[in-house]
Amino acid sequence: MREAELWLRLTKHLGQGYAPVWADQVVLAELGGRTVREGLAAGLPCKRIWRAVGEILELPAHER
Repeated sequence: MREAELWLRLTKHLGQGYAPVWADQVVLAELGGRTVREGLAAGLPCKRIWRAVGEILELPAHER
């Protein structure tokens, strides 16, 4: 997964206005206590980040 796809999925599930805010503020334990943006800056794979997002948003398995 590329970063652009990660952002498209975040926007789909959280909305265009809220997705960037959420990515800056919500700390995910699965990412070592990082936000989405911090995970990206640390070089974590986008797929790993998306799995963590899917878990916290309780997305259906087929969307994770």
